[in-house]
Amino acid sequence: MRFFACLLALTLSFSALPVSGQEPARPKDSKEQAQPPQPPQARPRASTLDELFERLGKAQTEREAEGISSLIERRFARSGSDTADLLLNRAAEAFGKKDFPLAIELIDRVLALQPNWAEAWYKRATVFYQLDDPVGAMADLHRAIKIEPRHFNAWTGLGHILMASDDKARALEAYRRVLTINPQMSDVKTIVNRLGPEVDGQDL
Repeated sequence: MRFFACLLALTLSFSALPVSGQEPARPKDSKEQAQPPQPPQARPRASTLDELFERLGKAQTEREAEGISSLIERRFARSGSDTADLLLNRAAEAFGKKDFPLAIELIDRVLALQPNWAEAWYKRATVFYQLDDPVGAMADLHRAIKIEPRHFNAWTGLGHILMASDDKARALEAYRRVLTINPQMSDVKTIVNRLGPEVDGQDL
């Protein structure tokens, strides 16, 4: 970028020079003089997490909600510690390679550094579930939700585990909690619409 900026400056300088055999360019009058550079505009303030959740609850379409939820997930993925963030990224790589024991080991180190990071508890719950340890997964999901009650992914995961254990009433409760946070999650709405009548009973 610096090279191109210099090249542009040189181009402008050459274009201002008189061409051989032509009259020198007349100076511009005061109205034609270049205006002084304007100060750069301040960058817009980033929305707070509370503001993002407020927008998520008011989203009118699933596409709009997906964009906002992605921003929220990015905030969830930052702990404030570069070391913890790096370790969680390495755990994600291990998870992708199905090296679940290594993923657990790395997340354990993350939680030793950042015990109040909801996303780390949620990620470890995901690994526990892959290791066929629903009890450990549920315990970690509850920890994540206790730290961040609006963690819609943790509520969704909890609903899935409860459904797998045939605890439909508590699963429905978890799924409904998801929709109070993110009303546009169509897959969860579908589950609630199917499960609700079964748990609550059909209206006569």
